[in-house]
Amino acid sequence: MIAQKVSFESNPPKKTQKIQLNVNGKTESIVVDARETLAEALRFKLKMTGTKLGCNRAECGTCTVIVDGKTVFSCSVLAVEASGSSIESIEGLAQGALLHPVQECFIEEDALQCGYCIPGMVMSCKNLLDHNLKPTEADVKQATAGNYCRCGAYPNIIRATIKAAEKIRSRL
Repeated sequence: MIAQKVSFESNPPKKTQKIQLNVNGKTESIVVDARETLAEALRFKLKMTGTKLGCNRAECGTCTVIVDGKTVFSCSVLAVEASGSSIESIEGLAQGALLHPVQECFIEEDALQCGYCIPGMVMSCKNLLDHNLKPTEADVKQATAGNYCRCGAYPNIIRATIKAAEKIRSRL
C-alpha cells in the first residue's frame, strides 16, 4: 500500500483553538495550542499549579486528574480532547478551609514525604473512594498503580485511603 500525500493547502490545520474546560465546577474559556496537554493548560493557562508535571510521558502519575469520573494522566491528554468534559483537580477538593477526607487522612497518617507526587496520589485515591467506599489494600494498590512515589510512602498512603473511606462512610 502506498501512502497518499495529504495536502493542507486549502484547509490548513488550526494551530490554536478556543476551548471550554469545566474544571472543579467552573467553566473556563481559553485558547490553546493544538498540541498543548491538559496538564499544561491547567498549570499555565488556568494557573492551577497543584497538578504537577513530572515525567511528561504518562509514567509517573504526578499530573493525575479526574476527567468524567476516570483518573487520567493529564500530560497524556490534549487540552482540546478534554474540552467539554468535567475535570476535577486537586484545587477543587477542599471546601474553603475544610479539607477533603482523603487530604485530612494523608496528613493524619503522614502519607507524604517530599510531597511532589501527593496531588496525583490524592486524586487517584479520591476517585477510588468515589466508586468504592470499602476498599481493600489491594484496591488502593490498584488505584495508585500508575502513581510513582520516590519517597516510598505507599504503606501510609494505603492506610490513609482506607481511613478516609471510613470517615466518608461515617458522614453518610
